Amino acid sequence: MSARARAKRWGLLQETFPDLAEMTVLDVGGRAEAWRQAPVRPARLIIWNVFPQVAEEAWIETAVKDACAAELPLGVDLAYSNSVIEHVGGHWRRERFAETIRSAERYWVQTPNRYFPVEPHFLFPWLQHLPLRLRRSIVTRWPLGHGVDVADDDALGRALSIDLLSLTEMRFYFPGAEIHREKVCGLSKSFIAFHR
Repeated sequence: MSARARAKRWGLLQETFPDLAEMTVLDVGGRAEAWRQAPVRPARLIIWNVFPQVAEEAWIETAVKDACAAELPLGVDLAYSNSVIEHVGGHWRRERFAETIRSAERYWVQTPNRYFPVEPHFLFPWLQHLPLRLRRSIVTRWPLGHGVDVADDDALGRALSIDLLSLTEMRFYFPGAEIHREKVCGLSKSFIAFHR
């Protein structure tokens, strides 16, 4: 199911930005592997992430950068971010993150919907709405998603590192953007804010 959703998302990205193959794309918080598997590649890809990465392809550049405290590099045609804004840490940092993204002429930002019934990182129903103590307990025991084999010491940090957004918040952080709702069984699973 997630592979189909990813393929559909790539298709929507190509449809929204048909000249993607000629663009310089800044991927904020992404990984080179995702673009290697993409159906279309930009002419040049710059990846910012707080974790170091190595990319040997000539069309990919990587840098250790925090998008909440950086300026957009010159020559970027599209700022892109997939499932990152919910991890940057609190309202103030989300505002800085969104400002960096919005400084690009064109942008695309995807994030899971806080009110979708299944939390997408741990694949547990309504986890995002449970008390923190209970979330920590579930993260250490639940066998699916990002919680597999998490020690109790790390579980609280993992639970605290995710702050899913609502449609209202996405509209606040990206005023004037078009918002696409990715749906599963008629429910909005995630939101994509984009400006073309």
